[in-house]
Parts: sequence; structure tokens; C-alpha cells
Amino acid sequence: MRLKKEITFIGIFSIATGAMISSGIFILPGIAYAKIGPLILVSYLLAGVFALIGILSTIELSTAMPKAGGDYFFINKTLGPLMGTIAGLLGWLALSLKSAFAIFGIAEILYLFTKINPTVLSFFLCIIFLILNIVGVKETVKFQIFLVVGLFLLIVIYILVGFFKIESQMLFSTLRPYNSKNILSILSITGFIFISFGGLLKIASVSEEIKNPKKILPIGIISSIIVVTISYVFMLIVAIGTLKAPQFAKSLTPIADSAKIIMGTPGFVIISFASMLAFVTTANAGIMSASRYPLALSRDGLLPKFISGIGKKYHTPITSILLTGIVIFFSLLLPLEELVKIASTIILSSYVLTNLSVIVLRESKLVNYKPSFKAPFYPWLQILSIGVFSFFIIDLGVEAVEIVIAFLILCILLYFLYGKRHKRGDYAFLYLLKRIVDKNITGNLEDELKDILRNRDSEDRD
Repeated sequence: MRLKKEITFIGIFSIATGAMISSGIFILPGIAYAKIGPLILVSYLLAGVFALIGILSTIELSTAMPKAGGDYFFINKTLGPLMGTIAGLLGWLALSLKSAFAIFGIAEILYLFTKINPTVLSFFLCIIFLILNIVGVKETVKFQIFLVVGLFLLIVIYILVGFFKIESQMLFSTLRPYNSKNILSILSITGFIFISFGGLLKIASVSEEIKNPKKILPIGIISSIIVVTISYVFMLIVAIGTLKAPQFAKSLTPIADSAKIIMGTPGFVIISFASMLAFVTTANAGIMSASRYPLALSRDGLLPKFISGIGKKYHTPITSILLTGIVIFFSLLLPLEELVKIASTIILSSYVLTNLSVIVLRESKLVNYKPSFKAPFYPWLQILSIGVFSFFIIDLGVEAVEIVIAFLILCILLYFLYGKRHKRGDYAFLYLLKRIVDKNITGNLEDELKDILRNRDSEDRD
């Protein structure tokens, strides 16, 4: 049974935007400010630019193959089932961890008012989000749109009121002379706060459920990242211009602290509520997106078939959603700070692999690889993206990389113990080898891509 196409442009924008705006702007700026001061403004702007450059390849792949699982499906059909298994399971883990972090953030805020144990609150919040996702994509997206509208309304209030309270001397300290040390620090912090834009990959995992993905998917993702980057920059301008440096460097809630200076206690309450809305949007979009990974893996025979079952009443992948909920709940019991760094490493790895996939697919000369959006400046843009994101991964530290390697080994074991015996089909890298080495290599990927195109273009034919 196919997933229903119910997501419109505003739904794409809301899922991508809601998945991005959370701890990346409400918590991380204080930690980053302690390292490079007001230059964080440049790091956030650069992160937005690199995210836009990197996501262009994902958009190309999504319009060519709008299927559940997003980057997993692209990598599987490009680099083969082993790399697909690795990408799918690690992507599932990354989005689950990001959702767990968001749910924990909501619980911590509610704890201030209810005094109920955050772990208990997290458990019940997880159940609520699971029920919402099981009931249906349409209902989930409506809820997401409502939350994002409320979030942006509060952000706009903060920016407009805050601009009149900015102290120019504090703001202009960002314009101090640059040197090689400053530039390296800016790049290092850019990789550190890149998780602020990690939600962009989530929209690719629900591309199968988008109405007319050829046209509205590129516009939805690009507009989302532009709006979010501009919002981040203006929020940081206000925060840097109103919050004294020592307080900024020690704060885990710099935007809320800045709002308190600007508007008093009401301002602090408004931004605290906005941060809770941001965590809710991230958790909601995260569960919806993460659950599509095991669904896609199961469809391809890399996980047991029962996981890909679609509910007859709500047309949602109930088993996959419940499994995602279990992963999220157990993640809430683990140290979250290190796990968020791991999630960043995995997300950056996904950017590397999707850009590599575009190169392989284009060079394989597949007839039925027909994206409606093509990333410009091929292959230089892809090469630049691979280089930049690889640098960010290395800069995040050895510990995160080591833990990710441990997960890689588990993924490889799962593939050889289960997936290899059940997976059938070929992939684009074989076609590239055919061009280079042996023209007698054959496969059925062209037929599979043709079937995907028929499903993608069905509305146009009607």
C-alpha cells in the first residue's frame, strides 16, 4: 500500500522550518559565544550558506526519486544496499536522537511549572507525539503549521522590539579585524552549530507524501532555509546588541535572557514559550521523518517486512512509528550532550553521501534519472560540499567519530546477517562501472526509476 500524498507547500515549509528552529538558536549561541564571542553571527550566516549549498543535491535527488526514506533511498539506489543500510539506520538514529533532545527540552521547561520529573514528562510527551503521527500525516502537518506560525509570531515580536534596545557599541564589536585564527575559529564554530540546520534533511524522508514534488519541493526547502537563516541572524543581532558579553558567554538561554532585558519578565516568558514551541515542532517533525527510514529499509528487504506495514484506517506506517518511539524513549535515558554531537556527525555524513550520490548518478548516464530540479555548477558544487562537510566532521572531535564508527560496524553486521540474504536489485554505481570497465553489466534500476517517475508524475497525467 502506498503512502497518501497529503503534504502541500506550506506543509513542506513548516516541517523543514520547525525541524530546524530549536536548540540551535535557543541554547547553542551561548556555548558558541564563549568560544569566539560576537563572531558567532558570521558562523551562523556561513552555516546557512553551506546548508543551502549542500541541500541542493538532496533536492535534486528528491525530485528524481520522491520516496520514503529520503537520503537512505538515494544512497541505496546509488551506492548499493550495504551503504544504504548504513545510511538508513544511522539517519534513523540521528533524527531519533534529535527528537529525543527536543522532547527532553520540552520536559525541562514544563518541569519549571509542574515540578514533575522530566523523565516521566518525556515519556508521556513521547506517547502524545506518537499518537499524533499514527493518526495521520494530514493532522500532523496541520499541527506543525499551527506551531510554526505561532513560533514565528513570537520571534518577530522579539526582533522588532529588540532592535530599539540594541547598544551599537556591543553590536559593532563583531566588526573587529579578522586574522587567520579568527577565520579558523569561525569555521570550527560553523561546524559545531550546523545542527541548527540539520532539520533540512527531514523533508526528503517524507517526499513520497508530497503533492506534486517536482514543483513545490524545491521551493519549499529553499524558502525555508532562507527564512530560517535570516531569522537566526536577526535574532543574534538583537541578542549580541542587548546582552553583555560575560552573561552571554555563561548563558544556556541567551535569547530568553536577552528578551528579559528588552521586555522584562513578560519578554522572558514569551521567548521561553517560543523555545518550547520550537522544541515541539522539532520533536513532531522528527518522529514523522525518522519513522520513514525503517519503513523504507523494510520495503527493500533490509529489515523484516512487517515493519513496512501501512495502517488501513490512517494510512500511516504504525509499526515503524512505534519502533521510532521506542528508540526515542531509550535515548532519553542516555547523556544527551554527546548524543547531539553524534547526531551532528551523522547528519554531516548524510550531506557528504548525498552529494557523492549526485556525482555517481549523473556519471552513470541512467536514462530514467530525471530530476525536475538540477543542482547548479556540477560537479564543483558537489566537490565543495563534500570537502566542507568532511572538514566539519573531523573538527567535531575524535570521540563522536569513534562512536559513529561503532554504529557503522553494527550496521554492517546487520546487513550481512539479514539484509544481504533478502535484498534484490541493483544500483547506479554498477552502471558507472559498466561505462568504465564492462559494458555487459546489466540490471533493473532503469525499470525501477521509471516506475518512480510514473508515480511522481501521476497528478500531471490526470
